Amino acid sequence: MERLQFIPRPEPDATNLLLIRHGATPPNEQRPYILQGCGINPSLSESGQKQAGALAEFLARMSSIHHIYCSPMIRARETAQAVSERFNLTPQEVAEIHECDVGQWEGMSWDIIMREYPEEYHAFMNDPSQNRYAGGESYSDVLDRAEPAIQTLLERHPGETIAVVAHNVVNRVYLAKLLGLEISRAKEITQTNTGINLIRHKPGETKVVTMNAIFHLSGVAH
Repeated sequence: MERLQFIPRPEPDATNLLLIRHGATPPNEQRPYILQGCGINPSLSESGQKQAGALAEFLARMSSIHHIYCSPMIRARETAQAVSERFNLTPQEVAEIHECDVGQWEGMSWDIIMREYPEEYHAFMNDPSQNRYAGGESYSDVLDRAEPAIQTLLERHPGETIAVVAHNVVNRVYLAKLLGLEISRAKEITQTNTGINLIRHKPGETKVVTMNAIFHLSGVAH
């Protein structure tokens, strides 16, 4: 089958980055959903496995990938593994792109957090870039550790396409920075499980080309 072109053709000085959120987990799917952060570390759910499979099939038809990186968390590794098998690659872990530490709110739903931590909840919702999850990280904390790691990957692979499987908050804050948004507004950016963000980097310029593409999820629960 002829490979279709989902991303711009490689250029000698440009890196194409496919920044992807991991597939769904049971905490993502329960209602009300709970915050799993970096302390709760489940495998993909059955629907998350289907999402990862659909993602892998889509990317195998739509692009060439030279390297695959992922968060060390199980849900990101399993998603990356599904993709890597289509390209005969081995996912490489990047510690700095693990999900946000949500501190004392881990395992809680937002309605419980609002009731039990009203002051911290309202401060966080007002500006998560400066106000942390109680006992955890702020959005700015996440950006400070994740952005340099992603930048290193972009600079390491000129002329190539790389996939990076990370997490909801990690992706949101990085995209907000690239889009020139206040980091406090990162929570307005939607990141669907296995949604694809296409980012193109050249020396002196990194720009968002496509956000949260979910073509591959047609007919798959998400």
